[in-house]
Amino acid sequence: MALWRQKLETLTNDRWLVFVCAMWIQSVAGVGYLFGGSMSPAIKTSLGYNQKQIGLLGVAKNLGDAIGFVSGALSDVSPSWTVLLVGAAQNFVGYGVVWLVVTGQLPNLPLWILFVAIFVGTNGETYYNTASLVSCIHNFPESRGPVVGILKGFSGLSGAILTQVYLMFNPSHDSSVILMVALGPPLVVLALLFVVRPVERSCRASSRSDDLRFLAIYGFCVVLAVYLLGVLVLRSLVDITQTVTTASGAILVVLMVAPVLVPSASVFLSGINNAALAKTGEETTSVDLNEIKTLIERSDISPEKRRAPCIGEDFTLLQALGQFDFWLIFMSLVLGVGSGITVIDNLGQICYSLAYSNAKVFVSLISISNFLGRVAGGYFSELIIRKLSLPRTMAMSAVQAIMSLGLIYYAIDWPGKIYVVTIVIGMGYGAHWAIAPASVSDIFGLKCFGSLYNFQITALPIGSFVFSGVIASNIYDYYARKQAGTSPETESLTCTGSVCYSVTCGLMSVVCLMAMLLSLSVVYRTRTFYLRLHRVSKT
Repeated sequence: MALWRQKLETLTNDRWLVFVCAMWIQSVAGVGYLFGGSMSPAIKTSLGYNQKQIGLLGVAKNLGDAIGFVSGALSDVSPSWTVLLVGAAQNFVGYGVVWLVVTGQLPNLPLWILFVAIFVGTNGETYYNTASLVSCIHNFPESRGPVVGILKGFSGLSGAILTQVYLMFNPSHDSSVILMVALGPPLVVLALLFVVRPVERSCRASSRSDDLRFLAIYGFCVVLAVYLLGVLVLRSLVDITQTVTTASGAILVVLMVAPVLVPSASVFLSGINNAALAKTGEETTSVDLNEIKTLIERSDISPEKRRAPCIGEDFTLLQALGQFDFWLIFMSLVLGVGSGITVIDNLGQICYSLAYSNAKVFVSLISISNFLGRVAGGYFSELIIRKLSLPRTMAMSAVQAIMSLGLIYYAIDWPGKIYVVTIVIGMGYGAHWAIAPASVSDIFGLKCFGSLYNFQITALPIGSFVFSGVIASNIYDYYARKQAGTSPETESLTCTGSVCYSVTCGLMSVVCLMAMLLSLSVVYRTRTFYLRLHRVSKT
């Protein structure tokens, strides 16, 4: 009995259990992905908003998702549970107010109040992300890439997960999805409040054993994505009963719980002690901080003689802001991510304009594509460095070229365009968030990565405001008024047909090509550094 009690105590302090619980938090952290296809139609119908007003609320959602400076500062001075608790409170209050207004339990409030409520509710995500990432990076300093990729992947998959869970309960009103967003994620976070935290390790684990555990986690991720895709295909082909929907949701919950077998097996079943693990396999297949330091030490000029850091060294945010490469990556991110978020935010209206009644299927599909894009984007960018000795931003330029093709496919009005644009844009958007942060860490170092990353993600609200809030919404309202033959002052018009978004997609296709050119500029400017980095990784 004492042995089992000791093993249970070991499990509660195991970094792999923390990692799995952080995956669960991330799986409910991307509530913003439900806005375009599930929440915005309910808000528009209930409150009689036009597409421009819905676009502005989408900007509020993106601002809340992107501004993480407060959560980052709080994590520097407070334990992880405090950060998670503040995020859960914001999530509950913000979307709770939206639900009360949409259901008529509060009187109609001005648009700016709903703007603030959606911002506050979505901003709770940044606290979930910060606590999860900071805790797991502390626990896995030698495996930052796989940890961040998997956690951000689950964040991208959260839209599909939340949608399937939502359908389990057979909701009678569209506004119920807003209530689920207000209650679901905070409850999950509160249940794991004191589990997700930095834990102390008594010894260094082998990279070989870590690789096997990461492989198992990746396997769970792929199975989960394939299962969700299968459910989507089945739902699109046949009308399934509520019993089948509930059963499929229950299977999804089981699949979500399954990764806990990884830490449980290592604690309860493994007969290998930590000391033995630490002695097995010291080799690694990734470029780590020590190799980057070796690169710097081999440079012709020592760091002490330089007044400013050089590429590959640690930059502060102020120092990075003075670098042209930093702004090239940032502007490429604004254009690429802005094009992607325009489709995501307007996906519900795109579906309805094409007479697809069940937009939730496409919300789930774009969420799965987002997840796969994050996983594949990180792997693809690493492969480009290791096999071709090319800069990581080459992967981002390839992604942006593919996004451009997907958007022009929709603009030309070819068959199956809604499926093509959903999958291509979902994967492309997700890949940006795997490749761009890694590129910034390569070029500007890891010491101030938190502030560098928080600055880079402000590309999201900028791109959303320009491309979704201004361009896409105005084009939609123009064609809606043209079809109705009414004056510009007419509210809450609906546009039908592919013309509603074909012009927007054509413009976004050109924008993606511009982003590709900026990424290729970074490739040209950093090619020598990545060649040297590749040589260091081989030594």
